[in-house]
Amino acid sequence: MDKNSTASTTVPDTAWLGRGRHIGPEPERDVRRNLLALKAAQVIDEFLDLDPVEAARSSDLYPRDESADPGPSARRLFEARWRVADGVTVRAQLTTYETESRRTKSAGVDWVLAAEAERAWEAGWPSPATVFWPDSDQIAWDHETVDGVRLRAANHLPKDDDELRRLLRSCTRQSWFIHVVVHEAMTPDTLGRRPITAFLPPSLRHRVVEHRATPDQALIADFVMKRELGVGIPRGGAVILPPTPQTVDYDAERFTVRNVFLDGTEPTQLLDKITEFASRPQPLPAEAEQALTRLRQGWHLLTPAEELDHARAMVTRYAKALEAMTASCDLYREAAESALDALAEATGGEGVPRTSSPATAKEDSSPWKTLTKTLTRFRGSNPQTPDSEVQQRPHSR
Repeated sequence: MDKNSTASTTVPDTAWLGRGRHIGPEPERDVRRNLLALKAAQVIDEFLDLDPVEAARSSDLYPRDESADPGPSARRLFEARWRVADGVTVRAQLTTYETESRRTKSAGVDWVLAAEAERAWEAGWPSPATVFWPDSDQIAWDHETVDGVRLRAANHLPKDDDELRRLLRSCTRQSWFIHVVVHEAMTPDTLGRRPITAFLPPSLRHRVVEHRATPDQALIADFVMKRELGVGIPRGGAVILPPTPQTVDYDAERFTVRNVFLDGTEPTQLLDKITEFASRPQPLPAEAEQALTRLRQGWHLLTPAEELDHARAMVTRYAKALEAMTASCDLYREAAESALDALAEATGGEGVPRTSSPATAKEDSSPWKTLTKTLTRFRGSNPQTPDSEVQQRPHSR
């Protein structure tokens, strides 16, 4: 998998990115249970449950990037690896975050999910969201970070004009998901109230948020949307909201459907428009780029082959570091010797310690030289030799 952070302003076609909020007491427990169940069923190959601080410290193979760290509010980091069609490997990271709202109002725990495949992502592959989160309506992991919005539901637009404006701004500027607004020509029955996102392919199902305008909201919804986003909504139809910043190739007319029958049947035309829209390059928010960088540079769940490559890379890295240290020491020694020689030349050699080359030092350290120096010192410290004593002794008569 490519380890370099993406420099593009659009989401890579190999990636799946999502961000939401879990409304419940123990989100990490829900993730662990789901991963354990999928591992036992051999749906996924392996998973890891990591402390974010330790995970950041252990990612030492590649140069650290501030954007690769989960941040101080991170609670837990999960990794999973699985294979899809034709044996394509998918790697994914989910990070849970403590939010200020949870500390004060117990509003939930935010999560960020980044997944990347070995080739371009296909909508028919399993959704990374349901690899980590249980695919059950009883576990409320699928709330948007925008208050009052949920992924797997038909979210009715607020009645108040100001609230509607704030909602549309938040959804197009803060959200990572695709937002679709559907106008109900008449109040639907039970089948018609079923979210249209349920008809989408698995990997696309959790990337789309559906909003519903009631029959009496036709004029106000159309007016506010044109004013805020530059797109309108036809009566009984639907429109896919443009992203912010808006891409050059966005065509409101192309992504507008005039008639959507909310009778429980599959809205084929609208689904085709959503699929087409999702296949186009999507803007890459700064937070999403950080999540993708963290996935690429901070990956821990290695295969045996990857562990071997990791070990080899570490050996190479440390060898280069040792070589650089050795070269640095040699440079410092040569610089010191040059400085002493220059000082000796400037002062005539007075008070300057003499340096010796490695060859001289080796020669001086031989045993024979050492013995000779010792005898010389001994003889020098005893000027009166036995011969001199005989010569100076008075002759006896």
